[in-house]
Amino acid sequence: MLIFLTILGSLGVFLFGMKVMSEGIQKAAGDRMRYVMATMTKNRFAALFTGFSTTCLMQSSSVTTVITVSFVNAGLLTLREAIGVIMGANLGTTLTAWIIAFVPKFDLGEIALPLIGLGIPMLFIGRGKPRSLGESLVGFGLVFLGLSLLRAAVPDIHQAMETNPEFATRVQQLVTALGGYGFFSLVLFIVFGAVLTVGLQSSSAAMAVTITLAINGWIDFNMSAAIVLGENIGTTVTAWLASLGAHANAKRTARAHLVFNVIGVAWMLAVFPFFAGFTEWLAARLPEAFRNNELGGDLAIALALFHTLFNFCNSALLIGFTPLLATIVTRWVKDPQEGEFVPERLRFISQGIVDVGELNLPEAESAIRRMAGLNQEMMDRFVNIFEHPEEDRSTDVEELRAMERLTDEMLSDITTYLVRSSTHRLDEGHAQSVAAMLQVVSEMEQVADCISRLVKLVRKKYRSAKEFDPDANARLLEFAHTIQEFIAFYRTHLFRRVTDADLEHAQRLEEHTDRMRKSLRRKATSRMRENGDIEAELLNIDIGVQMERIGNHALNIVEEYRYIEGEDGGEVPPAPAASPPT
Repeated sequence: MLIFLTILGSLGVFLFGMKVMSEGIQKAAGDRMRYVMATMTKNRFAALFTGFSTTCLMQSSSVTTVITVSFVNAGLLTLREAIGVIMGANLGTTLTAWIIAFVPKFDLGEIALPLIGLGIPMLFIGRGKPRSLGESLVGFGLVFLGLSLLRAAVPDIHQAMETNPEFATRVQQLVTALGGYGFFSLVLFIVFGAVLTVGLQSSSAAMAVTITLAINGWIDFNMSAAIVLGENIGTTVTAWLASLGAHANAKRTARAHLVFNVIGVAWMLAVFPFFAGFTEWLAARLPEAFRNNELGGDLAIALALFHTLFNFCNSALLIGFTPLLATIVTRWVKDPQEGEFVPERLRFISQGIVDVGELNLPEAESAIRRMAGLNQEMMDRFVNIFEHPEEDRSTDVEELRAMERLTDEMLSDITTYLVRSSTHRLDEGHAQSVAAMLQVVSEMEQVADCISRLVKLVRKKYRSAKEFDPDANARLLEFAHTIQEFIAFYRTHLFRRVTDADLEHAQRLEEHTDRMRKSLRRKATSRMRENGDIEAELLNIDIGVQMERIGNHALNIVEEYRYIEGEDGGEVPPAPAASPPT
């Protein structure tokens, strides 16, 4: 029992180190990593390299795949680009196996403590990126310390025979029995590897357990290689869970990860005896620097080599079939039928062991873009209703009501999401951005409310069956076009660095709306004094007031852009079209 708890504690140190290291790296390189993943994936080979390098940096394929699903959901990656990134992530995670395989060759405990000692001062005295770098160093140190502790916690088979011969004999008999069913035994160990990875929520931790058991003689090479294959399937569960409640393409990305790994394991089963034999032969002929005869060190190197060769061959074989994989998962996960409204609820994506932290923010940004698109769509529809009083626009009115309700839901979702993001330690720039985004979504929801009230006022105006002054109608229409321009302005400048010229333009637009509202009020008051229709003129004044309020909210939105991090002169990502709900 004590040995089991010691092993569990060693794994806990390893997993906690993975968490600290990964989150520190994200804070230190989050924006740059986001830029790389969103721009350097334009062909399948670039996407594969991006997934490989990101996973090598993060030391977790699960984190990379969760980020990929999140980016697809946010519209930053296409399905085909995401498939390439996932292939690279599978290859990148093999670096962890090589690190673990070198545990017998180096005393990682001696490396761990200096790394922690170097990182701790940076945690306490550093700010921003230096602090994040210190967090990463502490995480690396804890990972190495956990591996060293795990290596020491699992006794080799000969030592176990001396200290606890009854337990060791039973384990050996069980392993021998499980390995005595030929091909079925391979499948059994693959299933075990998948379950182990799902349970630990980390393929790296599962790999650490597998290699540690192998180098201490508890399982042979074929058994451990089959477990490694199962770990490749088990790691796909994380992306699958992350895609629940996401858009169709995000779900397809998770399915593609599963299909890719299952196909790889399927063809490997067909050639397993030959591939395993070749790997052992090749491992025995590696340079002496890779060799270690102490306590099965060569077996650890052979397992790392097997993991690398399998993922390399699988990626090399299937990268040419990326379009076919995309077609398969597209048929698997259908698009919503035309006219079918599927509510897009924002969901905070987090992996069980390692939180993807600040890289969750693109999801919120995508939702805010959709909210800005809804504002513009609602205003365009209002103008269309205003311009065609003689037509029955009851369908548009109902859809506008549904849009207004949707903005209320989006305000709730985005606010909850951003508050959840802010509970994680963000750097100063991102914390300021989150606060600004909270204000922006509140202002956008107010814009939607104002447009909804405009629709009610216009319907009331036209249902009164009274004659309205043509000049008043012309001025209101001009006012409405100005508001359309203002909404389009803040929509196209969303998540861009706002220049002084941009801010001055927004201020001029807001001042223009003030003047137009005052002019409308003076004209309406003048007509009422000349025995005009008081009810009609009061409606005109109310319409002008609502439009002027939209101008105020629009200016507030643009002013908040100054506190949202963006790229200087960067391109604006295309805003998704706002689909009218039914």
